[in-house]
Amino acid sequence: MSEIVNKVQQSKLETVDLEKLASGVTVQELDLKDFLFQGLILKEGEFREKMDAHDWSQYDGSYLAVYCSTDAIIPKWAFMLVVQYAEYHADDVFFGSKKDAISQIFRQKLDAVNWNQYEDRFVLLKGCSKMDVPPDVYMYATKKLLPHVRKLMYGEACSNVPVYRKTRST
Repeated sequence: MSEIVNKVQQSKLETVDLEKLASGVTVQELDLKDFLFQGLILKEGEFREKMDAHDWSQYDGSYLAVYCSTDAIIPKWAFMLVVQYAEYHADDVFFGSKKDAISQIFRQKLDAVNWNQYEDRFVLLKGCSKMDVPPDVYMYATKKLLPHVRKLMYGEACSNVPVYRKTRST
């Protein structure tokens, strides 16, 4: 009886699992309409009072996405004030939706990767995951990888789509 050989395990393929970069990341949202008069008008005194009364500790250990769901005109200083209150609680504060914040968190984490480790390697950007990794994150990871890899693929080791192959002249 012949031995079963795992060719995927024996290959020189390096897998980059973007989902692992976001492992344990929690993003909460803060809608500024709740701090506005009738959800539309920023009255400085009332806004500051509501900021003071807000339970900022609920953001401990998570990221905070700050946005306004109404068409209110919110001055830039109000967003600055939110950062001042959230700074000692949230891991980081972002402007925009939860989806926007997730993309920005991924970018931060991708910027911290030592991409030299993939020099002249065959790299697979893992495609299937439990988390919906946004397309812009795959684009950003691709930009980071292209100067280093010999070949870049997307998907799974057993079924992948070739994206890039370095030619001898490049």
